[in-house]
Amino acid sequence: MDIGQHIIQLREAQGWSTNRLAYNCGLSQSFLRSVELGEKGISVESLSLLCDALRISLRDFFDDPAERSELPDRLSYQIARMTAEQQKALSSFLNTIVN
Repeated sequence: MDIGQHIIQLREAQGWSTNRLAYNCGLSQSFLRSVELGEKGISVESLSLLCDALRISLRDFFDDPAERSELPDRLSYQIARMTAEQQKALSSFLNTIVN
């Protein structure tokens, strides 16, 4: 997998410029552009910031989209980021509409 090209694809799918993604994840635009062009590598920490900005998990970043459905993964990611109280409230809500 070409990480730089994958970042470009994910960024463009959001309709974002390099500047906007860099701003949203707290990385410099010049660094991000260098990563996209394959001139620099990216640390797991920086990639994690980038994934948070794109609202995907690191697992989603490396998964083959052809092998997964995006909706359940995105929901799982959002649920995992909730507090225990928020998860309990969501569970209660889901029980009201399923039963």
